[in-house]
Parts: sequence; C-alpha cells; structure tokens
Amino acid sequence: MSWENRPGWCSPLSQSLYNSSSTELQVKISRYLEAETGARKFFFRSVSKDQDELSCKVVGDRILDEKVTFLTPNNSLSTAMTEKRSIRFQDIKKEYKENIIKFLNFPVRSLVCLPVFHPTENKVVVLACLASKNFKRFSKKTEATIHECFSSVIPIFLRTHECEEIRRLREQCQSLLAVANSRFIHLGDVTVLLKEVMAEVKNLTKAERCSLFLLNKEQNELVAKVFDGQLAKDETKIASELRIPANQDIAGHVATTGQLLNIHDAFDHPFFNRKMDEITDFKTRNILCFPIKGDKGTIGVVELCNKVNAKEFSLFDEEIAKAFSISCGVSIMHSLMWNKVRDAQHRSKLSNELTMYRMQVIQEEVLRLCNCTIPSPEAFHNDFTKFTYTPRSLAESDSCLAVMSMFKSLGMISRWRISKETLARFVLMVKKGYRDPPYHNWTHAFAVGHFCYLLLKNLNLMGSYLTHLEGLALFVACLCHDLDHRGTNNSFQIASKSILATLYSSEGSVLERHHFAQSMAIINTEGCNIFENLTSKEYTQCLDYIRDIILATDLAHHFRVAKQIAEMKEDGYNSENPEHHQLLLCLLITSCDLSDQTKDWMSSKKIAELVYKEFFSQGDLEKAMGVRPSEMMDREKACIPELQINFIRGVVKPLYNLLSSFFPAAEVTSRAVATNSMYWERMRTIYKRQYNNGGSSLDLFDDEDLEKEIINGANCETGEDEDLQKKNA
Repeated sequence: MSWENRPGWCSPLSQSLYNSSSTELQVKISRYLEAETGARKFFFRSVSKDQDELSCKVVGDRILDEKVTFLTPNNSLSTAMTEKRSIRFQDIKKEYKENIIKFLNFPVRSLVCLPVFHPTENKVVVLACLASKNFKRFSKKTEATIHECFSSVIPIFLRTHECEEIRRLREQCQSLLAVANSRFIHLGDVTVLLKEVMAEVKNLTKAERCSLFLLNKEQNELVAKVFDGQLAKDETKIASELRIPANQDIAGHVATTGQLLNIHDAFDHPFFNRKMDEITDFKTRNILCFPIKGDKGTIGVVELCNKVNAKEFSLFDEEIAKAFSISCGVSIMHSLMWNKVRDAQHRSKLSNELTMYRMQVIQEEVLRLCNCTIPSPEAFHNDFTKFTYTPRSLAESDSCLAVMSMFKSLGMISRWRISKETLARFVLMVKKGYRDPPYHNWTHAFAVGHFCYLLLKNLNLMGSYLTHLEGLALFVACLCHDLDHRGTNNSFQIASKSILATLYSSEGSVLERHHFAQSMAIINTEGCNIFENLTSKEYTQCLDYIRDIILATDLAHHFRVAKQIAEMKEDGYNSENPEHHQLLLCLLITSCDLSDQTKDWMSSKKIAELVYKEFFSQGDLEKAMGVRPSEMMDREKACIPELQINFIRGVVKPLYNLLSSFFPAAEVTSRAVATNSMYWERMRTIYKRQYNNGGSSLDLFDDEDLEKEIINGANCETGEDEDLQKKNA
C-alpha cells in the first residue's frame, strides 16, 4: 500500500502527544520525522501572531537553554513564510547558509523549509525544516510526509502553546501583583524603592541593564539617582546623580512624547547617544524605553538595554513594560508624596528645635553693629593680614565687626552693593546659627573665614585664579560651613537615626547638607540677603558655588578629589577650565577648614584639646547607645599625640604642601605644619614614657612639666633661638 493510502499513519504519534508540553511535543515530532524521512536534523520555527518574529526552542531532540528569536525581515527562512512556499538550501543566500550551519552545528548540504498553515486561517504558524549532510535534495514525498504529519498534530501544538501562553500570562500577572505589593514596603526611601523597581523590571524582561530616570519638570531634566542598580556617582563632582536634559537622547524623547520605544539596533537610531557607552565601556545592542506615568502625565522613564539571549525585546516585553509602568507609577507617586509629608514633618520639628535654640537677632544688635565705623583689618592687630596671625586671639565681641572689615577689605561690599545693615544682620544671624560645642562653634567659623580672607588677599586669587563671584561664595561658605553643628559627626547622625540623618542620609554628607540648608535659611530671612543686588544668573551661580563648597568640607570628598587636584597642579592650572575652578575651590575650602593646624604650637595644641573634648563626648554618647566608638572617640583608649601625628602625616601635611606648591606665598603654612608635627612627635615620646597610656588622654593638656620638656627638647633639636622659646612659652 502506498503511503498516501495509509489511513491514520501518524496516529501513534498523535496519541503520544497527550499531556505534553510544547517543547516535549516538538521533540517527539522531530524524532518521528527524522526517523520517517532519514534526515539528519529536524527543527521548526514558530511564527509570532504579528508575523514579525520567528522563534526556536528545540533542534532535533535537544531543548535549548533559552528560546532563540529572529526578526522576520532579517531571517534566511522568512521567504517560505512570506511567499507561502517551500524553499531549498540553494534558495538561501551564502551568508545566511553560514548562520544556519553555525546554528545547527553540523555541515548542512541539503535543506527544505515548508510553511505550515493554521487549521482554519490562511496564515503560516510554523516553518518546518529538515536538514541533511548529503547533497541529495529532499523529495516531494518527504514534503508530503511533513505536511501530513502537521495536518494531524498542528491543532494539538497550537492548543498546547496557547495554554502555556495563558499560564505564562497568569504567572506574569501574579508576579506583577507581588511586585506591586512588595514595593509598598519601601515607600519611605525613594532610592531603595527605585533599586527594587529596576531589579524587578530587569528580571521580568530579561534585560542586561536598566536605568530609571525621574523627571524634574522645573529644571526640564531627567535625574537618575540609581543607575543600573547602583548609585549614580561622578567622582569629580559632589552630586551623586546622573542628569540629562529632558529633550535629548532616547530617554528624553520618551519623556517628551510619552510613547514607548522598542529599538532593535541602538547604534542605528538617531536619538542614541554613543558617549555613555564610551564612558562606561558598555556595548548597547537594543533598547526598550518606556515612560512611567502618574496622574499628571509622565513622571519618569525606564530604559532597558540588551535583551539577554535574544536579538531584541519582543512585543510581549512591551506589554510587560506597559503593565509595569502603571503599577510602578503609582508606587513612585506614593513614595514621593510620603517623603514630602515625612520631610515636612521632620523639617517642622527641626525648625521648632532651632527656633528654641536660636531666636531672631534683635534690631538693637543690628543697629549697634551697623552704626560702627568699619575699621581696616590692621586696626584689630598689626599682623591681622598675615598667615602667622591667630584669629582665635581676637575677642569674640569684635569678631562680627572684623568679618565686616574683611568683606570691605576684599572689595565685596562695593562690588556687590551690599547694604551695611543687611551685612550686619547676616553676620549676626550666622554667629547666632552656631551652637557651642567645644570646637565646631562660631570661633572655628571665624578662624576658617579669616584664613579664606588671607588666601584671597595675599595670593590675589580673585580675577586671576578665581572669579570675583567665586571669591564671594568661598568667603561666605567659610563663615557658614558648620552652621548648627551639634558636635557629632556624620556616622553618629546615621547611627543615632537623627532627624538630620532621616532628611539627608540618602544623599550622603548629612551634616554638610544641613549646614548648607541653614545657610539658605539665613539668606532667605528678611533683611539678611547679602546677594539681593546680584543679577538672577549671578545669584543662582553663587548659591550653587556655596552648596558645592560646603559639601566639599566633608573630608571624604577631599580624599576623592586629592589625586585630581595634584594632577591639575602637574598639568598646570587653566583658568578657562570650569573643572579646574571647582578643584581649586575644593583645595581652598579644605585648607581653610584645617587652618588651625598652621598656627603656632600653643594654639595648635589648644585646638587639639577642643577637638578631642568634642570627640570624647561623642564617644561617651556612643557607649551609652551600646555602640563601640572608634579609637579617636574613646577617651580610655585614644593616644592623642599618636592620633595627631597620623592626622598631620596623612591629611594636613600633604594638603598644605599642595597649597604651597600652587602658591609659594603660602609656604609659611606648610612650615608651621612641619614645626607642629615635630612638637607632637616630641610629645608622643614623653607622653608614652610618663603616662604609659594610663589615665585620661586629656590630662596631658594640663601638664605644665610635660609642656616645658616638650618645648625645651624640641628647641634643642631644632636649634631655635631663645626669643622663639619665650614666644612659645
């Protein structure tokens, strides 16, 4: 009997397909047809509903780890589908033949590909392919065998595939619901929420990289605090955010239009920015970018890069993205609103706390200071304008007038048309803004401001190295840089879960951000805005400078940029380069902040006593909290001379050596640091001999015999003359 007349010839195969998965079903069909036709390998590619994509999960009896997808226009076998006819190996272009051989992993010499139609619709749903090592062409009988087989099994295959798709969609919906529920756990922290969102969408779409931008409509910018699951940081800048204009690049286009983009070839797309790939050394192949929408339009954009184990993102990925966008938008909107309410509560509490601590400056104080004639700096002391002068020796009652004198001496009052009454009220408010911990108080701020004055005055920085506006911002930032300091560091704020940590910990530099916020509060207080006569552009720039300068007082920031500053010195300072200006301002503010280390020995020692009193107070608080303090904070373990020597060697000496290399006129500061280092080394030797690490570390500051031995021994070693010994004594 001929094969055409064999009724039910594949009924055993049909019966074996019951309760099989689509992949198992494909394996059984492949084995059957390979046995019936004698072909080396059978495989078939499923056609998507829109006919734009082919996919393959099984080759012969091997199930692939991941489904492989192909775009119809770029596929060697698509002719069989588009023209609805069988094609042979000789019909395929040479380059596509090589792709097929590589895909099947054996030398193909003969191939036939047949379109398989839907049982009730005139459309191709499967491309069935047979491949062989032999040069002999497949016969019409072989084609008929394939057609007859699929006429029986295609309904089962389609139904199985449809059931699996329904199951997959149901599981996907359940995943989305689980994702939506889990996100409400993180509503209190936007950064953590965004990390969760990005991890979820990467997992759901099988993307290699994900970036999430929030839209800042006021600045017309897209801001990414989290980039590919990590904090977005540019080490040359203070801000830990990635910002791009909202009308540029692919993300900007999606934010502007509110429409999803599925880009199959990123480098061929007109909106793609190759610079980011060059910076990150990441190769972008394809992109799925979609908007996140709130009740008032687009609030952000998600950009997915590189579909894993596939050439591009599918239509199904687009559907996931659209569904995800809705739930994601709801959770982000709730998080932003929650954070606004929480921040408002904390700021209100903080404001009440500050109001109780620092009342407004009374008008009589302002008028009293305003009615004083502003003297020249030399009127306070003959050496007031020299690096050797110790500003802490000035009576506190004269400090506000001295600040106004420095403003006038630097030409800032006349250049920026600052009202005398406004300046008086501003200075008094800044002074009131400081608390009274042992070290981080108004006296410290005055000393930092004075050193800034010395730098600007003696090194002629404004107009050459810095602009006059940068000079103004630097001087004001020095006066304000530690406003409302509580005598504890950033680590303590976070460990104690203070209000400040709640407000600023996600951005880093908790105290420094609070100091800047307090500076802005004073400037915005009626009658205190010394920048009121600046142009709008100058005003914005000045506040930006002040923010960046105050944030740069975090020593962690100094360590990040120190190498860049040294490289700038080697390459040569370029006054036309904005980055050089920024790095120089970082060097200057740190030099001002640590300037107590450049004064004479007795002053330097007194400062150390104040610093460690403050440190030990924090250490006592940490012990009460059950936290083990660091050595420098522990009054029972700290060896102050040792700690000071390490601090000078690791931070202070390199800092002022770098400053002196930039500006030889400041060399006196590096010499003073070297002298103080010698005294501390002498103290360490004597301290360890006399105290043997017993007793309180602060006892050494009250030991007169110890002091005499240090000075006498140090002077003998250095050959200093008798006059200097008397001065130090």
